[in-house]
Amino acid sequence: MFSSSQEEHCAPSKDPVKYGELVVLGYNGSLPNGDRGRRKSRFALYKRTKANGVKPSTVHILNTPQASKAVNCKGQHSISYTLSRNQTVVVEYSHDKDTDMFQIGRSTESPIDFVVTDTVAGGQEGEETPITQSTISRFACRIVCERNPPYTARIYAAGFDSSKNIFLGEKAAKWKNPDGHMDGLTTNGVLVMHPKGGFTEESKPGVWREISVCGDVYTLRETRSAQTPGKLAEKERLCGTFADKLNLNYVENESNILQDGSLVDLCGATLLWRTAEGLFHTPTQKHLEALRQEINAARPQCPVGLNTLAFPSMQRSRALSSLEEKQPWVYLACGHVHGYHNWGHRSEQEANAERECPMCRVVGPYVPLWLGCEPAFYVDAGAPTYAFVPCGHVCSEKSVKYWADIPLPHGTHAFHAACPFCATQLSLTQGCSKLIFQGPVD
Repeated sequence: MFSSSQEEHCAPSKDPVKYGELVVLGYNGSLPNGDRGRRKSRFALYKRTKANGVKPSTVHILNTPQASKAVNCKGQHSISYTLSRNQTVVVEYSHDKDTDMFQIGRSTESPIDFVVTDTVAGGQEGEETPITQSTISRFACRIVCERNPPYTARIYAAGFDSSKNIFLGEKAAKWKNPDGHMDGLTTNGVLVMHPKGGFTEESKPGVWREISVCGDVYTLRETRSAQTPGKLAEKERLCGTFADKLNLNYVENESNILQDGSLVDLCGATLLWRTAEGLFHTPTQKHLEALRQEINAARPQCPVGLNTLAFPSMQRSRALSSLEEKQPWVYLACGHVHGYHNWGHRSEQEANAERECPMCRVVGPYVPLWLGCEPAFYVDAGAPTYAFVPCGHVCSEKSVKYWADIPLPHGTHAFHAACPFCATQLSLTQGCSKLIFQGPVD
């Protein structure tokens, strides 16, 4: 479905093993200005020609800055935990021949495999809105995949920089665990949610947790950047204002192992993890195009103008380019699909915010419909019969209802459901609308 040549920096040339893919929520198949190099809307993780994973080895307790600098300059991967001005714990990492490591972050430096920037909700017309101050870490997280079946993928907060180091300064949340090993959290944290039942039409939202630098699972902090960590998720119930909004209870046997449909939030962008097996059962671009052609072949009509409607091509839908003459529009409050017309206004301020449907007289938003073109967001291969409210992106009923139930982190302390194709926050009163098409009269 997607060319492996796009991942040439980590994919072997012959029959590569795919561990899975990361897909950024808020993009409809590609970035607004197109995918370029390591910056793209989705990133496939392939088995590397040579293992580059690392694992903890020697621990140093150092009492002078000079000693700490000497250890960090050895050329080995290491994590430094600064306890005070005079004491630093440095954990050296040695080569692990059984794992591959992939790093994600905002930095464009060479250690980052997948460059991720802040997602702007509802970005249109191919424009990328500049972010004045990003909340995504330059070296946000790392994913470590086992090179042998079942190719388990684990996620860890923070990534190694160009000097192969991770630094947790005096102000960072860090601690020594009962077994003696050091651990900590990054400034804005890496949150993970594993759906219950995998990523299928029967799946339900899981619990949002925070992943530590060493891969342990914790309940959420009071606020995103609080210095006090949450509790170990296996032993404590969810608590705190940041988590109470989700109304979730204690869950056992949690881990940092990614599963099909796991969501990873980097405080500014949310990524969906799809396993290779999961993608095998996902509809392809060709399937979505066939569904588009099937709808258009039925010749839906505007019930007032009686003109034939047609969904734009997948390419134009991805780009949210200029509206076409046959573009379907919908009254979101009732779901009646029309062609564009310029009557029924009930608001002088916003042209299409309050429009009266000529079929049923219901008043509500009137928006163009765009097909959801990113197959990884579909939980089934059903027909595109539902639209997200208020953006108007269209996909299958079960896919729309799945995403409408997922509380996604927003900012530093809020959660809300959003359209996966454009990241627009869904209406609290009506997250989706069933589309009502009128067939041809003849």
